[in-house]
Amino acid sequence: MDLTLSDEQKQLVDSFAALYARESSPERVRAAEPLGFDPKLWRALRDTGVLEMAVSEEAGGWASSVAELALTAEQFGRAVASAPVIEAQVAVRLLAAVGAPAADLLASALAGELVVVFAPRSYADEALELVPAGAVADIVVAEVGGELLAVPVSAGGARQVENLGSLPLADIRAGEDATVLADGTQAAQLHSDAVDVWLTLTAAALAGAAAKAVHIGVQYAKERHAFGSPIGAFQGVSHPLADSATAVDGARLLALEAACAFDDEPDRVTELAAMAFAFAYESARDATRRSLHIHGGYGFGMEGDIQLYYRRVRAWALVYGESNTALDRVADARYGVVAG
Repeated sequence: MDLTLSDEQKQLVDSFAALYARESSPERVRAAEPLGFDPKLWRALRDTGVLEMAVSEEAGGWASSVAELALTAEQFGRAVASAPVIEAQVAVRLLAAVGAPAADLLASALAGELVVVFAPRSYADEALELVPAGAVADIVVAEVGGELLAVPVSAGGARQVENLGSLPLADIRAGEDATVLADGTQAAQLHSDAVDVWLTLTAAALAGAAAKAVHIGVQYAKERHAFGSPIGAFQGVSHPLADSATAVDGARLLALEAACAFDDEPDRVTELAAMAFAFAYESARDATRRSLHIHGGYGFGMEGDIQLYYRRVRAWALVYGESNTALDRVADARYGVVAG
């Protein structure tokens, strides 16, 4: 597998890196809390076509590959950006896959008239818990009781959930105004396919956030001195950082392998996407913890940048579940679902 970026992909990465550097500084991220949503950043992203790139030309988009979406998700993670990029991209991609029943909703989402997001969990009843970006969405696309529903988010049917990661999470109730987009095996397959994309893009974002956290830790270890030397000269500091740097490289590689599999190895997508998510979460969890502790007490202060990464990577991942939840999905994909 050749992961060398083409000139076009390099330009794509550079353009999103520049946008986030301009519109998602640590100060802007803090200012967007506690809701975790920056309307100005979202408008800037919408103006770049962040949603259009996620769907085919036939559906009104630019037909970017999942690998290209993953490259931009990596930059999203490096900036711990306060916008529902991944949930919205997966939602419009899913609506395009649904076809005619979702055509009007897709058009409204691409036109910026509605914020439509995807819920990666499946729900047994109308109580939708911990919906990512549910607190800022107009419509949530979710699998509920075996049906794929477009659920309007109304003031009376949604409750914002406070969380350490300062994400716009919400508990939402699917009422009678929900629209059925698909049911039965079709609904299950459409949702599962969308979960694969969500896991892959979130893995890339986690790898990006982890890489930035390691960088922050390394910079601090160079600047902070103890006993007349930079603390990075001590093995107790340098070795954990080296371990994290290695793990982060592996997480990025696996995330991009999963992204490329959508075109190159479609039969392995579910397995690789879940593997990438599990490993990226564990790598990001450990990298942010190590970098935060290297900062000592300063790392726990809200004015330090590292705490943004420490909190966000956990919140991003746990809206789906612990890494073992993803590893169960790996086992199901490889060996088949075990009847309970």
